Amino acid sequence: MKNILQRYRWKELGLFIIPFMILLLGMMQLPLARYYVSQINTNQQSIPFSTSILPGISSLIPIIGLIVALALVNLLFSIFYPKADQILLPLVGLMSGIGVLMATRLQAVPQVRDPILGTRQLVWVIIGLFICIVTLFGLRNMGWLRRYKYTWAALGILLVGLTLFNALRVKNFNSPTHDQLNFGPLNLQPSELLKIFIVIFFAAYLNENIDAIAESNFLLGPFRLPLFGQVGPFRLPPLRQLGPLALMLALSLVLFLGIRELGLALLIYGIFLAMLYLGSGKLSYIFVSLLAFFALGFIGYKLFGYVQARFAAVSIDVVNWQNWGPATVTFAQGQAYQIVQGLIALSSGGILGTGLGLGHAGQFVPVIQSDMIFTQIGEELGLAGLFAILSLYLLIIYRGYRIAIEASDGFNQLLAAGLTSIFAIQALVIIAGNMKFIPLTGLPLPFLSYGGSSIIANYIIVGILLRISHINAMEREGLA
Repeated sequence: MKNILQRYRWKELGLFIIPFMILLLGMMQLPLARYYVSQINTNQQSIPFSTSILPGISSLIPIIGLIVALALVNLLFSIFYPKADQILLPLVGLMSGIGVLMATRLQAVPQVRDPILGTRQLVWVIIGLFICIVTLFGLRNMGWLRRYKYTWAALGILLVGLTLFNALRVKNFNSPTHDQLNFGPLNLQPSELLKIFIVIFFAAYLNENIDAIAESNFLLGPFRLPLFGQVGPFRLPPLRQLGPLALMLALSLVLFLGIRELGLALLIYGIFLAMLYLGSGKLSYIFVSLLAFFALGFIGYKLFGYVQARFAAVSIDVVNWQNWGPATVTFAQGQAYQIVQGLIALSSGGILGTGLGLGHAGQFVPVIQSDMIFTQIGEELGLAGLFAILSLYLLIIYRGYRIAIEASDGFNQLLAAGLTSIFAIQALVIIAGNMKFIPLTGLPLPFLSYGGSSIIANYIIVGILLRISHINAMEREGLA
């Protein structure tokens, strides 16, 4: 018993107190907000407070269930993996709890049309925690991930093939499609697993070929362009090294042209750039790859009208809406409706927000529970709430990169850094899209957006990161 108390993850348990308090207070705020709105709608002059409007135990069951699940995971990790990082899981638990809280708040909105949205989000989070535990226990030897890198690449290609087959059945090729595969009542997004497979493949491949890739350069004027092996005056790498890289890079183009999903292409290509730089340390690779991306993006812009419409939405001037002409009004009420309404919701939140449960974004912003959840948070929690969310993401990213830095094995370093880059790129792309900095994409915001595939994939990543951190600690103490 004394040994268990010494091994217990007290820091992690203490950090869980803050998320638990925030979630309980948020759950108690929702019925108060609904009561306030009902009184306003019925023109009541006074709004008396009564303990009868406070939520009962049954209303708190979703959040209590999440708290109990996180506490059990803390106990389980204390017994079997006491050396794993103790800060990552409380951060992820808080973000997931906020996602459950926002889903519970939105399920009461008629436009969302899902009275059990919060309950389903909670179920997915609990399943995600279970998958995280399975991942942590299953990765007793990280070597098999590295040995079967081509198997992971093949699984990724298979997922792309299934997704493309599903996308090609859509007759309208001038509109975006979501990479969903339906299995009865369940919907699977293959891209959520594909991004993990790609990172595993790149980590293993770059770790094995780091010397050849890092040394392949061609001097042209003031720039050093990455070309591989010797063909005349050009230095190009052998085909066995060039082929796998080119194949996985082509996946982003295939996804972009076949599935017509801009966000997915940005994510896959962003992972490619991040892993290429992490493996080689050369900015010249990034420079040439970005030039290729802009060229391919321009081709896609010319081919697909929906891409042109999304770029047009970025240029719309929402501030000076009084000067809109008839064409702009029609565009704002049609193809740009989602982004325009999202910006109005963000601006109405101000510094401190309207208050949890008192916003109106859910009534006017389409698909707010997934694509535009950031605008809902911005309206109800304000700029202060958005800064808090961004800070949590930065802390998660910091812990992930710190785990990568502390790893002694090159494969574990690249794997942890690449998986962390998924969180960074995905959050950057969807937040920038919500704020009209870049074209809006259909990527889910990690841990906050509704969606089972995204939550499960994110918790697989967390499980791998925790496993690597446990290995790091054991190696430092000479126990590995």
